[in-house]
Amino acid sequence: MTTPAIAVSGLRKTFKDKTVLDGVDLAVEEGTIFSLLGPNGAGKTTTVNVLTTLVRADGGTARVAGHDLATQARAVRAAIGVTGQFAAVDELLTGRENLELMVDLNRSAAGGRHVVADLLERFELTGSADKPAATYSGGMRRKLDLAMTLVGDPRIIFLDEPTTGLDPRSRRTMWSIIRDLVADGVTIFLTTQYLEEADQLADRIAVLDHGRIVAQGTAAELKRLVPGSHVRLRFASAAELDAAARVLADATPDDAELTLRVPGDGGTRSLRALLDRLDEYALSAQELSVHTPDLDDVFLALTGHVPTTPTTPTTEVAP
Repeated sequence: MTTPAIAVSGLRKTFKDKTVLDGVDLAVEEGTIFSLLGPNGAGKTTTVNVLTTLVRADGGTARVAGHDLATQARAVRAAIGVTGQFAAVDELLTGRENLELMVDLNRSAAGGRHVVADLLERFELTGSADKPAATYSGGMRRKLDLAMTLVGDPRIIFLDEPTTGLDPRSRRTMWSIIRDLVADGVTIFLTTQYLEEADQLADRIAVLDHGRIVAQGTAAELKRLVPGSHVRLRFASAAELDAAARVLADATPDDAELTLRVPGDGGTRSLRALLDRLDEYALSAQELSVHTPDLDDVFLALTGHVPTTPTTPTTEVAP
């Protein structure tokens, strides 16, 4: 068994009379993407702030990169990178100057100009490297912000809602960059309000509500917690639909759409049994689709909240 990149047990944090974290337990394996989901006010950003040494916990234990959070905060800071909800770039400086400033501030960064050139190329910012960051689009600022985080080559990166406000194309570019980082062995701790983002990226997901972890697992495991999986069959005629409805007594027909909704777990075994049953009566569906609950359904079932989708701008200011 390898040592987790992040191991948290019983983490607690209170602000005045409000308990924000109420005994959080979680573990993040090295070289994976872990996503923390939750409604606004659930404690996601507080969790990140505690684990990145910005806020001191009131109770519990945590180890980050093998270092105890309470007694080895400096070693934790040396091993991690953090990208917050808002791009922390100096808009008066160029992209290159922002990166050079980070190299100068980071004692562990080696290579100087070579590191800056590599990061500019890696994040496709070379063509705009000598333009003020104020002229960058939202997507470019987020890329520059993440590039600045990589100065010093951290092995664990905390991304707190890194794609909020980006258009779909810029968001997918960020997804590609995050996947490349993990392919290089980096561990990602991601908070996001885009459930599709967690579904696409995360190896494991935890749902935080009222300061407690209410569920953990892969996206597929979480989806199986919510009932509603079914197979949808579409038939060529009303007569075939009626015949299939008689054979599949637990199915729900839709006469207008000539479809039949059959409850199931979405697994291959149950699907095979369904098709065998239709074949036994010489019935054939014109179309077949399998439907399973998505993370929106999971989120609503576990927290009682409808997921909040951050506003996405339709245009950006190009450099």
